[in-house]
Amino acid sequence: MAFSTGTESGGPMAEINVTPLVDVMLVLLIIFMITAPLMSHKVKVELPQANLDQLDLDKKITVPPITIAVTEDGKLFWNDQPITREVLESRLSTEAQKTPQPQVNVRGDRTTKYRVVQDVVKIAQQQGMRKVGFVAEKERGN
Repeated sequence: MAFSTGTESGGPMAEINVTPLVDVMLVLLIIFMITAPLMSHKVKVELPQANLDQLDLDKKITVPPITIAVTEDGKLFWNDQPITREVLESRLSTEAQKTPQPQVNVRGDRTTKYRVVQDVVKIAQQQGMRKVGFVAEKERGN
């Protein structure tokens, strides 16, 4: 705050000294004038080209899904063929090694307890199957 000298009241001046503000603004203007051309410099990057022929070949390979049916009493069926639990584990581990990996669809009776279906899903996941789904019938409208 600046005090006036030689005035009648002898109180503080109400004017703001803008000289430091102008100095800071000029310094900022010079900094931006120097750095602005540097920001517009572009780096040339050569992007890789996509090979769409290879992608089309991958899409043409379709693997039929594996359907595992579970009855109420715990019997297992691999694509409608009876199978034991041990053979199921070995077949699933073999299928898990394939590329692309087939999807496993688990189908259960209406009266099958979820615990039995959960055991089959757990076996499939332990053997390395990534895509395990459930098959259900769509409700019919009345």
